[in-house]
Amino acid sequence: MAHGISLQTVVKVPSHAADPALSNKTFNRRSCKVTAGPQFNGEARLFFSGDSLPAFSTFFPRQRIQRYGTGVVKASTAVTKIKVPLELENAKEPPLNLWKNKAPYKGVIKSVERIVGPNATGETCHIVIDHGGNVPYWEGQSYGIIAPGENPKKPGTPNTVRLYSIASTRYGDSFDGKTASLCVRRAVYVDPETGKEDPAKKGVCSNFLCDAQPGTEVVITGPSGKVLLLPEQDPNAVHIMVATGTGIAPYRAYLRRMFMEDVPNYKFGGLAWLFLGVANSDSLLYHDEFCSYKDQYPNNFRYDIALSREQKNKKGGKMYVQDKIEEYSSELFDLLDKGAHIYFCGLKGMMPGIQDTLKRVAEEQGFNWEEKLSQLKKNKQWHVEVY
Repeated sequence: MAHGISLQTVVKVPSHAADPALSNKTFNRRSCKVTAGPQFNGEARLFFSGDSLPAFSTFFPRQRIQRYGTGVVKASTAVTKIKVPLELENAKEPPLNLWKNKAPYKGVIKSVERIVGPNATGETCHIVIDHGGNVPYWEGQSYGIIAPGENPKKPGTPNTVRLYSIASTRYGDSFDGKTASLCVRRAVYVDPETGKEDPAKKGVCSNFLCDAQPGTEVVITGPSGKVLLLPEQDPNAVHIMVATGTGIAPYRAYLRRMFMEDVPNYKFGGLAWLFLGVANSDSLLYHDEFCSYKDQYPNNFRYDIALSREQKNKKGGKMYVQDKIEEYSSELFDLLDKGAHIYFCGLKGMMPGIQDTLKRVAEEQGFNWEEKLSQLKKNKQWHVEVY
């Protein structure tokens, strides 16, 4: 759905190499804008430009959607995929726990950038860490981060390791294999009675990362995790990705590997279908990147959004990611029957609603969800990592 002569593609570069004037800049791209459509039968519809729109639809203000890049620069849509150091493809098994809690690696913060708008429900930062090529990882893995200082619950001991899914491919955002990117939501506690933040109860690690300055030392463990490793045996496979909030991190890595990097041993020709649930349009993460893939690879990438505070589901309630899944349930079940992989990443509270929806829809379509789920797990098509 490439529409409009001013279409642009975003290409990630190291923050120090980007023109400061480009940071947090709104670029002119006419496709993949989100609109708050009118309600049809009680359902608020979400459109992308190029779709057929009613004349009375109104766009969200552009600055709320196409903003807050992370050191991005413009490039033409004809850009070729980026060459990467292929020695990172030689490993036959994923790296696991190369650096332990008692013997971690000390990397350096390269950049920290806020990637949500002013009306987002919380602050989320994109953090690039320079590991010098010493903490290699695969897409779908996590780093452990140990914030400086003592554990307040265990004086004399380091802070607890916090795991963060890596939001870049094994080559990093600078494509040299020496960095890793994290997508971190700042954890704060707001007193329900006063409505004020309580600094004593804030998340130590997330606040350390979001407040860090370039050059800050960061203590890393890992990498860890095998549940969300991207299966690459079949480059024509279907991958259905479901995320809430910062659960988008591993999928950003998948998609960059599929669509942005020139990797001879992985020429993706299948379908990647992303479902992202956030509170509002200002809370969308990496939206421009995903839109660029939608523009360039319309037959290989689908992108559906659930905005709980700006959209209504078919019953008139808030639109959650499970409602969007229900909307496409027949198609999704058909893809799963044909061998598609489905992934879930985000807050653990997302899963009960998704499971209930899948079970109800399955029963409506005349089959047993528990049996279907058991088969998906047996076939290694079902991948869940929630926190």
